[in-house]
Amino acid sequence: MSAKPKLYYFDGRGKMESIRWLLAAAGVEFEEEFLETRDQYEKLLQGGSLLFQQVPMVEIDGMKMVQTRAILSYIAAKYNLYGKDLKERALIDMYVEGTNDLMGFILMFPFLSAEDKEKQRAFIVQKATSRYFPVYEKVLKDHGQDFLVGNNFSWADVHLLEAILMVEEKKSDVLSGFPQLQAFKARISSIPAIKKFLQPGSQRKPVPDDKYVETVRRVLRMYYDVKAN
Repeated sequence: MSAKPKLYYFDGRGKMESIRWLLAAAGVEFEEEFLETRDQYEKLLQGGSLLFQQVPMVEIDGMKMVQTRAILSYIAAKYNLYGKDLKERALIDMYVEGTNDLMGFILMFPFLSAEDKEKQRAFIVQKATSRYFPVYEKVLKDHGQDFLVGNNFSWADVHLLEAILMVEEKKSDVLSGFPQLQAFKARISSIPAIKKFLQPGSQRKPVPDDKYVETVRRVLRMYYDVKAN
């Protein structure tokens, strides 16, 4: 029996959260080692585990994988969440890249000043409702299927649900004008593996707090200010 994947990151969302989501969606149990000190990070660097000197890093199938996109692609392909042919994979890639762009606006939100957070909150909601959500609303309406690609559950569905929930944390009624996405959210959230991940006590991480921000800044020596878009 192969070892469980092991995730090396902070005890918080960041770039690792989508990896946690995808593993959970595939029904894969995983272990985590949380970075809390600079010494832990330096040990990984000096040991050659971080190819590009950065986390996330995931130990899986005898590999020490870095680069979030590479890790996610591998997991999606390994657990049959990446479409049945090249065309479906291309669609999944397009949709994932779109949601990834949207989630990128949220990634650095915890590191902003209070004033910049209000500006960024409005920016996130505006982009979600004018550029990104309309795309997925139209896709679902046009093909009339339960999932984004090939009428099969895929990485694209997982990523979109994650993005929806992240934006809802900034504006709870953000889906009010998107009936297809409302139904999609309910449908994907009811899939047993996803439903389990959304329950309290799972390895899903909460909204980043001040402790998370302080830990990341200390470990990575982030002494610069982060600005809103």
